[in-house]
Amino acid sequence: MVTVLKNKALQKSNSFISIFIFLIVSILIGCSSSKDIYYELPLEFRQPQKKIEFIENYRHYLKGIKIFIDPGHGGNDRKNVGFEGNVVEADINLNVALVLAEYLREANADVYLSRDKDTTITLEDRSKMADSVNADIFISIHHNAPGAADDIWTNYTSTYYHSKPGNYNFNPINNDLAKYIQRDLAYAMRNSGGPYSFDGTYSDYIIYPSDGFYVLRNSKIPAVLIESGFTTHHNESQRLIDPLFNRIEAWGIFRGLCRFLKAGIPKINFESESDTVNANINELNFSITDSLNIIPNSITVRIDSILSNDYSFNEKNNLLIIDIFKLEKDEHIIKITAANINGIHSFPFEKEIFVIKNKTIKGIK
Repeated sequence: MVTVLKNKALQKSNSFISIFIFLIVSILIGCSSSKDIYYELPLEFRQPQKKIEFIENYRHYLKGIKIFIDPGHGGNDRKNVGFEGNVVEADINLNVALVLAEYLREANADVYLSRDKDTTITLEDRSKMADSVNADIFISIHHNAPGAADDIWTNYTSTYYHSKPGNYNFNPINNDLAKYIQRDLAYAMRNSGGPYSFDGTYSDYIIYPSDGFYVLRNSKIPAVLIESGFTTHHNESQRLIDPLFNRIEAWGIFRGLCRFLKAGIPKINFESESDTVNANINELNFSITDSLNIIPNSITVRIDSILSNDYSFNEKNNLLIIDIFKLEKDEHIIKITAANINGIHSFPFEKEIFVIKNKTIKGIK
């Protein structure tokens, strides 16, 4: 009986001790500084050999690819300041961009930046700079803020593409690129994709209806604009000024881009020995090539912005034949897209043609 009583007393004592410890820990957590930052290191950061292996595995897919990185804002544009006034978006954008450039160069990509320091670059110049180097992909890096100035609770990671499905100026590859980058970036940051999108990718029309972001609508190549996190969020703001977390952000973008390029990108070419076409033919031939198979029903042909069904596709030789017999007026724009079995679409492809009144082709440029 004495032993039993002693055990019960001991159990009660241990119970009180456990409750006391729990209360103390809870109080300490509750009183902790708002500047405490929380994030997880990616596997490749915890095991450096994994990082080396990842870069080596994707080097083949990035070799010779020209990536244009655009750190948003900067110079005279430094007005976006986050929580407690210690997070300047222009600086965070640049920090992440410089690290991303480092990763890409390690993987043999050719990298260009709109700026590599705190300087003023106009929106017009950012797009022109990408065109001037014949870049293959355009990535604009930003960090967000909610509409309400006193909102310190909103935070998520989002990636934007231009236009929206069904519009003539919508290029599906922009959405493809956004999905791949968003998936790995959001995972690296451990952020959700926000309440307004299933996968965290958004049309830029949600911000500027029927207009979109300047740098995206004026880009002639696959392009996305990233809003990695909210500088105004009470915890995110403290992560964003941590150089290690900036490296984690850049790694997420890098991983997504690597996976995107590995998935393959169909290429469309006009099949002619010169810009002058035999006046007696009534069709145009294009090749659609990829290391993977092309999905026939993914092909879209637009003539002067109108969807056309006057074409055929031969899966054996990947030849697309477009019937132009019905064309009446002189000048036309033909736009073609196609996707491979990974769901990756071709780069934007447009061809301007000229047709004379007797329905024969006069020339192509």
